[in-house]
Amino acid sequence: MLLRTYGRRKGHRLSPRKTRLMDELLPRLRLDLEAPPPASLAKLFARPVSQIWLEIGFGAGEHLAWQAAANPDIGFIGCEPFINGVAALLGEIDTDGLANIRIWDGDAREVLDWLGDASLDRVFILYPDPWPKTRHHKRRLISPQTLDALARVMKPGAQLRIGSDIDDYVRATLEAVFAGGHFEWLAERPGDWRTRPPDWPQTRYEKKALREGRKGHSLIFRRV
Repeated sequence: MLLRTYGRRKGHRLSPRKTRLMDELLPRLRLDLEAPPPASLAKLFARPVSQIWLEIGFGAGEHLAWQAAANPDIGFIGCEPFINGVAALLGEIDTDGLANIRIWDGDAREVLDWLGDASLDRVFILYPDPWPKTRHHKRRLISPQTLDALARVMKPGAQLRIGSDIDDYVRATLEAVFAGGHFEWLAERPGDWRTRPPDWPQTRYEKKALREGRKGHSLIFRRV
């Protein structure tokens, strides 16, 4: 049994519209992990796509929806166990007519286990739960085990983007990445990780961190 790396599953009550989307749209977009993955993940999408990008823990979905709208030729898989976040993303998909997103509303590590070798071109893990108490550090998503799983499913040269506003989490992430040897950090100067690139939109979690006096760190790695 996987050790839980996320908190609560549901918050406030969903609106009638979002309840309908959860009942009607989510079943059409949800991955079927009971079936083996297709030989080409592009077959998960109705329209042709040239690459597959994965976002783990998409929160309210604003980053994933932005990326999907900006990159209609990319197929996206989004993982998020928080029901209200899934409902928020479904609202974006419905409003904007996005046809290049598939969803897993459970533990992302189940998707990593399901995926075939070297099947992803990019992965995003933005502002994961930092589990700040020392006794909870084992619940942090970024771990040697997760990095090993990512290394298996990412293509050589694929990009891994990790965002966090917690200095200790950033330090632990870098230590785990360097120890694993699967990824190289692309930063050449401090400004590279203190500033988001233009194609990395700000999420509500980063905005919250800034309001509370914490600065975000934008870490970009490449699968070697």
